[in-house]
Amino acid sequence: MKLAFCLYKVFPYGGLARDFVRIAECCKSRGHEINVFTMVWHGPVPDGFHVTILPSKGFSNHARNRVFHERLSGILHEVKFDRVIGFNKMPNLDIYYAADPCYLDKVATNNSWLYRLGGRYRHYAACERAVFGKEAATLSLLISDVQLSLFKEYYQTPDARLKLLPPGISKDRIAPLNSAEIRKTFREEFRVGDDEKVVLMIGTAYRTKGLDRALRGLAALPDPLRAKTRLFVVGEDKTAPFEKMASQLGVREQLFFLGGRDDVPRFLLGADMLLQPSYKENTGTAILEAIVSGLPVLATAVCGYAQHVEKAEAGRVVPEPFDDAKFAGLLEELLTSPGREQWRKNGLAYAQTEDLYSMPEKAADLILGDSID
Repeated sequence: MKLAFCLYKVFPYGGLARDFVRIAECCKSRGHEINVFTMVWHGPVPDGFHVTILPSKGFSNHARNRVFHERLSGILHEVKFDRVIGFNKMPNLDIYYAADPCYLDKVATNNSWLYRLGGRYRHYAACERAVFGKEAATLSLLISDVQLSLFKEYYQTPDARLKLLPPGISKDRIAPLNSAEIRKTFREEFRVGDDEKVVLMIGTAYRTKGLDRALRGLAALPDPLRAKTRLFVVGEDKTAPFEKMASQLGVREQLFFLGGRDDVPRFLLGADMLLQPSYKENTGTAILEAIVSGLPVLATAVCGYAQHVEKAEAGRVVPEPFDDAKFAGLLEELLTSPGREQWRKNGLAYAQTEDLYSMPEKAADLILGDSID
């Protein structure tokens, strides 16, 4: 088949981009042609990917998106593709990979009626309706059962057009046999003492991931524990606002920004806990990566994959509505509890019994299926 994959931007450390590449690679391995249309591509292009950059100008994201849609529509009108697969909501898709949450629900929860009068709202609402509206024909591949229910609630999308995928973390996140040796080397490299704790956060969009919450929680720890705790942040975003906040809270010396990394498995093995206090999170892939590496997790209940923390008994979940004092208490528990070793063992066992890995293959099955109706 001749496949067209469409997404706004490709960044090497973005979760959406990683999912796209893995799914497209799976389709390519089955003998199909991979064509990619995007506004921006950063990083190396996989072998066999035919990438077309459609630069789009505009004063806002939605204005640039609209130009991208228009240029893409012209190409799709001229060139016949067997499947058009989108990783952002847009018109003319046969299949949509639903990494982003329901926009109408987000607006209803967070914005006033005035927001709905603006061009930004009209653009994104129209894009979502083009995918999930009852009159549309797009097949949506979802990675969150919570979001599946929300799309049905807002759009009455038929069940036949909504397919829930299993998680798709890479198996290289599973703790290897020499994990103790890797942990020792990691802690020596970063000069972490045996009596010190490393709290790990992974991901871009620090604000959305709740880095401000993490800093307040770190500052609230008892003095002796706080002095022995470091917060390692892996991922790309603007650091200055959080460096300033950390200084104001008196925890600047405990905060370390490591940027985007290719060696995330080392951090999962070298740290003492994963922290994901997100304000919103469709899934939270790092949560599963930590569980299967044996790293205890503290995540907010809004994270789609927080259910796996409870199911695996591999840490704690911060209930909603979020409370700083409750969060700080759970953070202290994760760092000091004698149950840490059991959480580790539970996570490693969960890695062997649950399907947490097959998303790319299942997505490719649906993309390449005989029918997408």
